[in-house]
Amino acid sequence: MSTVNLNASGRRSASDDRVDSLFTARWSPRAMTGEPLLEDELAPLFEAARWAPSSMNAQPWRFVYASKGDKHWQTFYDLMAEGNQKWAVNAGALLVVASSRKMGERDSVTHSFDTGAAWMSLALQAHKSGLVAHGMQGFDYEAAARALHIPATFRVEAMIALGKPGDVDTLPEGYGEREKPSDRKPLNEIVFHGTLAAPA
Repeated sequence: MSTVNLNASGRRSASDDRVDSLFTARWSPRAMTGEPLLEDELAPLFEAARWAPSSMNAQPWRFVYASKGDKHWQTFYDLMAEGNQKWAVNAGALLVVASSRKMGERDSVTHSFDTGAAWMSLALQAHKSGLVAHGMQGFDYEAAARALHIPATFRVEAMIALGKPGDVDTLPEGYGEREKPSDRKPLNEIVFHGTLAAPA
């Protein structure tokens, strides 16, 4: 019986060349230009998310957004923690992602899992389109649900800052040195054969 070779390191430069660079080249910058993103720039990202897989094709994800400078922008901006406000002020759009806890009349077990797939589709399309997509958990979840009229049958999952790539020198002090792709854990730390008790 064959098993998966788990010797690959977590370094991007050592990634398996059988994996498309769309996955390995994508990362989450913070530097953006501050230009608003137009509807025709956002639409392909949402369209990519629309085609993500989901249990029973329930498609539990919902994206609520504001573009830079529109009447909703300040509401979204105020939801973020101060540390995220410092750099996301230059985003072209801000999104809040929510997922439906219900699948018809019954509870959904996989709504967060499925919505994560939609976020990944959006992030990959953003990268392919030459845009920045930076997901974050540093915001007020309860305030987001209230301000954006998200029903209790939904779970607020995350916020996303979208924009056009900007100059790293425009970032606040202390953020520039973080503006680089992160490595990943090696496969033998995340993949297990047969049981989680020991690596494959």
